Amino acid sequence: MPDPIRVGLVGFGMSARTFHAPFLALMPSKYVLHTVLERNGPQAPLLYPGVRSVQDASDLFDNPEIDLVVVTTPNTTHAEYAAQALRSGKHVVVEKPFTINTGDAVVLEDLAASRGKVLTVFHNRRYVSDFRTVRALLATQPLGPVHEYEAHYDRYRPQAKPNAWREEPLEGSGILYDLAPHLIDQAFCLFGTPESLYADIRLQRSHARAVDYFDLQLYYPGLKVILKGGMLVREPGPRYMIHGLEGSFLKYGDDPQEAILRAGGQPLGPGWGIEDPSIHGLLHTTRAGMEIVERYPSLPGNYGIFYEDLYRTLRENAPLKTVPAHGYNTVRLIELALESNERQAVVEATGLREVPYPV
Repeated sequence: MPDPIRVGLVGFGMSARTFHAPFLALMPSKYVLHTVLERNGPQAPLLYPGVRSVQDASDLFDNPEIDLVVVTTPNTTHAEYAAQALRSGKHVVVEKPFTINTGDAVVLEDLAASRGKVLTVFHNRRYVSDFRTVRALLATQPLGPVHEYEAHYDRYRPQAKPNAWREEPLEGSGILYDLAPHLIDQAFCLFGTPESLYADIRLQRSHARAVDYFDLQLYYPGLKVILKGGMLVREPGPRYMIHGLEGSFLKYGDDPQEAILRAGGQPLGPGWGIEDPSIHGLLHTTRAGMEIVERYPSLPGNYGIFYEDLYRTLRENAPLKTVPAHGYNTVRLIELALESNERQAVVEATGLREVPYPV
């Protein structure tokens, strides 16, 4: 059995506590949480006894015992910390968004290639119940050719969140960089890259200092993809609405993992990631000549799939599931959306890479 991969976490905020550390700790034969860089005092050892807590970045990056660095800090620091880790000879996971511009993304890709290190981005909404279900559903084609796909990531927060860097007027702040990457990556996984797009991006709330609403329309041959997010949606509609030649699929509700983890729960037990049947999707189609309207059971979600796959890449040379070009494409689409919004025009989807996405 190979030695477990020793991990250094950069940052110990919500992302690290919720999406990364619990799943790394769940796989002690594969990963060991070794060191955490945290600016606000040693919190990590209280949850994970034995882990080192450091406040100087060099104590993490220069430690030869660390194999993998996971960057979970604010968006503006992703490129800086990822580059520092690669130069120190570490494999790197970067929280989404990969970077805040494609120039930095290219620098990181080149650096990883020159050092022979694995570089990947954590698009965790690939591993939620609703999207795993949508992907499986579309693979069986009960809707026929899809002509419209609409996905939402909405919240209700009419007031500013105190001390939240995502609501400050900084490059890479706002929900276009926070929530839209999830929906963009999901669309790319399902349909590949579009030919053109149109974007309506706003500061909706009177106090807003960063983007708090987006409506992205991606155009494919015979298909329109609508991706929306806002902070003033008190009564959410369907998370997914998918319409095809032969039927429709509507899905309300959200994957249960994040709420459980934020409340301090752990990803344990056979029931992990299973949705309540009350929010299973509605499928309306035709089967064997008969009209069918039925609930479509959801697959369980599991963020840990990302680290299972990454382990196979690092220890068994399996192909990397989320390659840097996936992160680059998401950031490039955001750049194009900002251009479209500024011009108030449809723009060609130039600069996107034709790269395979995992099935």
